Amino acid sequence: MSKVGIREVATLAGVSTGTVSRVLNDHPSVTKELRARVTGIIKDLGYMPDPSARSMRSKVSRLIGIVIPDLTNPFFSELVQSAEQAAANHGYNIIVMTSLDHAAKEADRIRQLTSRKVDGIILVPSNDFHTIKLPKGLPIVVVDRLMPGYSGIAADHRNGVRLGVEHLVKLGHRRIGFISGPGHSVPANDRLMGYLDALEQMDGGAKMAGPPLIAEAAFDYESGRSAGNYLLARARNERPTAIFASSDQQAIGCMRAAHDLGIPIPAALSIMGFDGIPLASMTTPRLTTVKQPIQDVAAAAVAVLLNKQTAPELDNPILFACEVLNGETTAPPQPD
Repeated sequence: MSKVGIREVATLAGVSTGTVSRVLNDHPSVTKELRARVTGIIKDLGYMPDPSARSMRSKVSRLIGIVIPDLTNPFFSELVQSAEQAAANHGYNIIVMTSLDHAAKEADRIRQLTSRKVDGIILVPSNDFHTIKLPKGLPIVVVDRLMPGYSGIAADHRNGVRLGVEHLVKLGHRRIGFISGPGHSVPANDRLMGYLDALEQMDGGAKMAGPPLIAEAAFDYESGRSAGNYLLARARNERPTAIFASSDQQAIGCMRAAHDLGIPIPAALSIMGFDGIPLASMTTPRLTTVKQPIQDVAAAAVAVLLNKQTAPELDNPILFACEVLNGETTAPPQPD
């Protein structure tokens, strides 16, 4: 069976090939009646426009690149899925590449996407992002890991953590441990500042019992488990009654550490995470967490790339508010 072309559609519709093209590109000059007639014939014939030919004519590929550090991280996987849905809503597809959190690989991925003539790139930068040169003329939106000197879109990490720690304070906790992210990570430092903000803003009658208890760790499960062991390896009257982890993966690892030590959650230890990944609702007990608005961040990034939304100003990022999702891992502390 020969492939149906635009000429066959035009002949049956009694219009020019240019009119069919305008219908396909949703041009406002086409009347509703004409649009309905042409699209009906397109559907009957099963006509599929050649995307590469359309791209050459319009100089628009209808492709968006997205570069992330790691696909195994549930947060980045959800970000990609949300970006794909947002792009599809505008008639675009995405190409996903990973940098493995390495600047040289990141630069190579950006070069590859540029050669594919993508219309823009959503970039979650590596921590050495400042060492690479970006191509001129290609729209790039930085998301999640905001970098000084670049505009970007992210959740409000700092205020999100502050809300989470305040939730623990309201429950009565005064020894609140904190598992931070890697020290070279911008979001990790923002979350650490949120923890310290919450401690500073505590009322006079609700001061912390002792200095802040902080353990630095990568954002993964095993690092959270190690950090949990570190924070809990002290006398009962000195160890934290609650731990806030900078990621849900860390929090779940910390839950395992408490289980191995025979510390019941939340009866003897409250634990909170950050991100709101789907797995947080599947743990036993169900993890209390601070949810990032991942879908909002992804949708805004796509909208900015496609000029559907005003781009953020330099060093003035678009920040989306986080929210506390109550689970079953937090409760008032037991008396010593």
